[in-house]
Amino acid sequence: MDGLGMSDLTLISADVLAQLMPMSLTVSASGVIRHAGPTLTKLVDGKPLSGRRFFDLFDVQKPRTIFRVADFAALYGQKLQVVVRGEVETPLRGLAVPLIDERTCLLNFSFGIAVADAVRDHRLTRADFAPTDLTVELLYLNEAKAAVMSELAALNGRLQAARAASETQAHTDPLTGLANRRALNSELLRDCQLIGRGGVPFALMHLDLDFFKAVNDSMGHAAGDRVLAAVADVLRRETRKTDTVARVGGDEFVLILRGEADGDRVAQIAERIIAGLEHPIIHHGWPCRISGSIGITVSASYDEPTVDVMHADADKALYAAKRAGRRRWEVWRADLLPEQDCGRHLRR
Repeated sequence: MDGLGMSDLTLISADVLAQLMPMSLTVSASGVIRHAGPTLTKLVDGKPLSGRRFFDLFDVQKPRTIFRVADFAALYGQKLQVVVRGEVETPLRGLAVPLIDERTCLLNFSFGIAVADAVRDHRLTRADFAPTDLTVELLYLNEAKAAVMSELAALNGRLQAARAASETQAHTDPLTGLANRRALNSELLRDCQLIGRGGVPFALMHLDLDFFKAVNDSMGHAAGDRVLAAVADVLRRETRKTDTVARVGGDEFVLILRGEADGDRVAQIAERIIAGLEHPIIHHGWPCRISGSIGITVSASYDEPTVDVMHADADKALYAAKRAGRRRWEVWRADLLPEQDCGRHLRR
């Protein structure tokens, strides 16, 4: 069998061989490594391979297992499958060429389809491969793909954030930061539907500010905006994160209080809200004085609560509180208003 003469190999310096074949090595007949390329050295443990025994560091698995350098002669021209021993067992593909003069063997390896794993596991770069190696092209493609995927992920993140911001904006009152009518009705519809499936009971509270028009007329709309923002703060303090608080009109607010089935308990919350609203709100050194009237209904009052019916009944209770002198609350009941008053709503 013809081989590569050692005299031919010695014409190539170790540096040139390392550059042309960075994953090659020469091994003596006794199994001692004489020379190894820099990339192959990285795969083992980073320590020089010269003087170490080949079969202590590499397992030849295909086309058959061998344990002697002399056996490489029978595998000349056949593709080898070799595994680098270590913490990360790296599979290699290669060829063995016997060197006749010195009864040694030259082996040259590549990663094959495992190149991406090898690059990741051993932190390889383009400098670890021969310039003519197609692996370099694969690395270029891999890096380009990674850059594109990173940019796509960033773009997708920005789109998701923009979509979320747009959705939030569509459901938020810009002045107070509370939910708007659209968001409220969506939440209320869901809560009504869940009641029929054993969902959490809840109370619906309609709040209409008292004396707010006087603030707007006497102190201007800037003062009115300041008052509305302060009202939102009061409502946030008196509710929980599980509740929904919405501004649905100029000085109208609606609250969904989840887990509240007792009208008397909800009335206590209403009293605290009214008390909070009656604290003077200072605008440019001047006090703005308002109060509020509240109408309440609870889901437990209905066999099958619906959005329209609960809104209407809460409005009836609010109307009754307004008729009774304002600055108060009222819980809906079937006999709350005379028949002729049923269906009258406040600024819907």
